[in-house]
Amino acid sequence: MPFAAITYDIKPGHEDAVAEIFAGFRRVRSSSVPGARGQDAGRILATAVFIRDATLVRMIEYEGDLEAIATHMAGQPGVREVERKLKPYLTKPRDTDTVEGFVRTFTGSLLRCVSQVAVPRTYAETPNAESANAHS
Repeated sequence: MPFAAITYDIKPGHEDAVAEIFAGFRRVRSSSVPGARGQDAGRILATAVFIRDATLVRMIEYEGDLEAIATHMAGQPGVREVERKLKPYLTKPRDTDTVEGFVRTFTGSLLRCVSQVAVPRTYAETPNAESANAHS
């Protein structure tokens, strides 16, 4: 599954306040992402947020069309709330109040993926699954 990572430039010294914003994040009800015509355009599989000093990175594991993922995220109440609460802590304003602005900002904040490695997702495909189970 592909990953996307977007960056936020945060004012130094506000790491704990920013972490608190994400601690209360409201997850979407469904991982399914509808396309422009209502068809299934993808799924958000997982997200993670990392911060150090003035850099915040949001990682997204997804399937499907990344632009559809960004468009879907733009309309999610939890994402909109996080973007609103982050505004005072950003070193540069982000145009995320509209779907178009969010998608443009999302695209402009993407980190280039230089390597991606995946391991088997099912327990049965995991090497030494039986020996790991025996020690449980």
